[in-house]
Amino acid sequence: MTIRTVCPEDLPFLAEIWNAAVRAGEVVWFEMTPEYWHAKFEENPDIDRELILTAAEGEEIAGFAIGIAQKRFLDHETNANTPGYLPCVCVAPRFRGRGIGRALTAEMRVRLKARGKSTVSLSGGPLDLDWHIPGTRGHDHNNVPGVDTECPGYGFFGHLGFDTKGVETAMYLDLKDYLPLPDMAERKARLLSEGIYTGRYDASLDLDYDRACDRVGSDYWRAVIRSELACWKEGRPNTDPRFIPNGTRVPAGPRPLLTACADGHIVAFTGPVDLQDSGRGWFTGIFTDPEYRRRGIASVLFHSLMQEFIAEGASFSTLFTGENNPARQIYLGAGFRIVRRFALMSKTL
Repeated sequence: MTIRTVCPEDLPFLAEIWNAAVRAGEVVWFEMTPEYWHAKFEENPDIDRELILTAAEGEEIAGFAIGIAQKRFLDHETNANTPGYLPCVCVAPRFRGRGIGRALTAEMRVRLKARGKSTVSLSGGPLDLDWHIPGTRGHDHNNVPGVDTECPGYGFFGHLGFDTKGVETAMYLDLKDYLPLPDMAERKARLLSEGIYTGRYDASLDLDYDRACDRVGSDYWRAVIRSELACWKEGRPNTDPRFIPNGTRVPAGPRPLLTACADGHIVAFTGPVDLQDSGRGWFTGIFTDPEYRRRGIASVLFHSLMQEFIAEGASFSTLFTGENNPARQIYLGAGFRIVRRFALMSKTL
């Protein structure tokens, strides 16, 4: 067996191995096509071909692994304080049981360590891998946060000593089954009487959002809001691939933002209103300034977002949330159901 960096001639064989796992139901990823490979692995500036490895027995490709050492960073992120990523190790069925997956993983760990990484995470990081929601009419989600607990890789990486740091639950709602808050108007009115406005944000107000981002400790949310507000200032759509999902329609202008505002600050945010070509209402997440929690703000914003999705013509929505995140009750109350669990696994290099 030899392990080497991928070359263009390998790609049909990689696609064959990848698609065999998809068709066997071992993974829920999209099938690999030349167009999908180009969009994911050639147009993404964080992808380094030296971190796409193939394992061959004789002249035959037996398996491959994809690693990532990201090149674009949020505030306070550096190469040293971010992990290397290993979103995929795939071995053809007839070559399994020979240590090929183990060898690919070991070589990837060596290469990531040589790039200054101290840990490796089994997620895509800056690479979004789309997957199909099982049991639906082709409905999808635009990224995988970890290892699918129902795929063979979960046990494999556990045997290799990767630790599970947490579990993300994937939740799904066919929007025809959405359950609205019966007292939505009353809740919004009560918040407004407390000086808290909830709804579409008026970007001309130029309210502070750093305080809330500092309090929740999220440079990601800071970057999202900064990016969206820059689009409003310049009157253009957001085309930054870090903040828009794959397959999202390009709107004519900036995307609407749903926020809660009080005392000159954005105190809660649930991302832009956006719709993917698949019909998915894209939920990017939600946060509330700790000082303003337990007032029902998150429920009002989340249900406002679902109603915006329906008005825009979305047919379904999906999201991830922590296994023990209290916000899960909001999602379950709106009609979402759990469809998959993904383990957040990592290992020191």
